Amino acid sequence: MINGKRIAVVMPAYNAEKTLEQTVRELPDEVDIKILVDDSSTDETALLSERLGVRTFVHDTNYGYGRNQQTCYREALAVGADVVVMVHADYQYEPKLVSAMAAMIASGVYDTVLASRILGGGALRGGMPVYKYISNRLLTAFQNLFLGIKLSEYHSGYRAFSRDVLQTLPLLENSDDFVFDNQMIAQSAMFGFRIGEISCPTKYFEEASSINFKRSVKYGFGVLRTTLTYVAHRTGIMRSPIFAASGRKVTLTYYSQPSRGLETLTEALPPIAR
Repeated sequence: MINGKRIAVVMPAYNAEKTLEQTVRELPDEVDIKILVDDSSTDETALLSERLGVRTFVHDTNYGYGRNQQTCYREALAVGADVVVMVHADYQYEPKLVSAMAAMIASGVYDTVLASRILGGGALRGGMPVYKYISNRLLTAFQNLFLGIKLSEYHSGYRAFSRDVLQTLPLLENSDDFVFDNQMIAQSAMFGFRIGEISCPTKYFEEASSINFKRSVKYGFGVLRTTLTYVAHRTGIMRSPIFAASGRKVTLTYYSQPSRGLETLTEALPPIAR
């Protein structure tokens, strides 16, 4: 707890058995709630998570990274979290920064906080592939120009949100894929939430998950589409449910009841093709 605010860490996971324990062990004491959502892994991620004392949910099939986050945020809100920090279970990001990120929100200064691998200048030294670094810089410049904000990067998977942000953004309108992350930042900007950044070291290694070149290209085009949709919505050229206050929120109840020890989640709504 920080400044009287309950802090939750949510961990979207898929085949993270090798790195999960180290990630959980390094979470700071200020964390009140630990939640992991297993996107139908083929290894023992979920069982290990339970042994580590983490509140664990298992998707009945592999819905994708974006859908996994929807579950993470819904369950964190359901147990009363005031600040929610997403930490990848693959240990690619430094868990010890959770307290600093949560404090930036619990203090009332920011609503959304991103851990930037660019601010410290060590992205390439930390193993980020050159093509990813170059695309990161180009896409970030593009979005800074059209979203009207100034961030060092939009593509970190390490971020924190206030309860108000998660209850307000129409997250159920977002993609089930990796561009979900980028859509959340654009939504935060659209709804006028305050976005802050903190420097985070970069760690690329064999066990850390990382999308391949083909999916990186798909992600890049998704970022361009998100940005242009943002501009079109803001200027009134077209209306998009992703940026509409009436869009579907994660506070909607759309999962089945827990079953068989692990809390197995089954979608009651059909998936949205994006």
